[in-house]
Amino acid sequence: MGSCRQIAAQLVAPGKGVLAADESIATMSGRLEKAGVEATAENRRRYRQLLASTPGLADGASGIIFCDETLGQDFSDGTPFAQAVRAAGVLPGIKVDTGAKPCPGLPGETVTEGLDGLPARLEHYAGIGAAFAKWRAVYVIGDGLPSAGAIRSNANALARYAAACQAAGLVPVVEPEVLMDGAHPIERCAEVTAVVQAAVREELELLGVDLAGIVLKPNMVVEGKDHPEPSSPERVAESTVEVLRAWPAGLAGVAFLSGGQPPERATANLEAMQHHPTPWPLTFSFGRALVDPALAAWHGEPALVEAGQAALAERVAANAAAVRRRAQLQPA
Repeated sequence: MGSCRQIAAQLVAPGKGVLAADESIATMSGRLEKAGVEATAENRRRYRQLLASTPGLADGASGIIFCDETLGQDFSDGTPFAQAVRAAGVLPGIKVDTGAKPCPGLPGETVTEGLDGLPARLEHYAGIGAAFAKWRAVYVIGDGLPSAGAIRSNANALARYAAACQAAGLVPVVEPEVLMDGAHPIERCAEVTAVVQAAVREELELLGVDLAGIVLKPNMVVEGKDHPEPSSPERVAESTVEVLRAWPAGLAGVAFLSGGQPPERATANLEAMQHHPTPWPLTFSFGRALVDPALAAWHGEPALVEAGQAALAERVAANAAAVRRRAQLQPA
């Protein structure tokens, strides 16, 4: 368990966050096509290599999450992805859930699958160099939603995954995401996020998961994307940290997901968090807020690889700077 604690501490090291490049084949293919790039395995590999080989990535990123396809691929020079990013000073991670699927008995809600055969898969991923894993549970806000059944089913799956990861020597990144979809106010998001996280904490405790050996990857508490009045970064920070205060001091750290927020807004909210003293680091594990600018700049052109990397480096540096504000604001 000591190794999990050490790796978790590395993932939330001061001034660094985690890059999420773990989109499924279908999702990544859709994004490539939207950018005018043919959706092939080779183009997905080229795009992930562009991200993972960005010069200076380790200055602001402690880890990078891949999907199963990418972790089994090699860089153009034949070096396996896990080996290549470790050599660059970045920890390789792997998404191990198989996606959110309709939950029987709960219309309009999902449960994340992937527990069958998970211990063997985790052993395989550890054997090829992964240091940590990720599992995402999704909760929708609606009329009477999320239901108690969806909250409990997903919380239990997250805990079972986390326990299996620690048994395999991998740090679990635990991601309970309350989606931004809808027109609900920020108060409703805070209410749902608090209930969801309480259920996750309870299930983690029941299965003996060591909180010092996990990284929590929650949503920020924000209003629904269709709500007419966006909340200020200060309001988002205050509401988010208030919910998080229920977590014990022993938690390794919190790495927020961006959840589809515009890149600049996600960064502003992250920086505002640093003004709130907490017993654990508050950092980032962004996907779209980091990689979308890179994809837009590259759009499949070999001559524009450096442009794509520069776009990624700019967003990573901006978020690393935001979390470094903590050292300036908090007493030693």
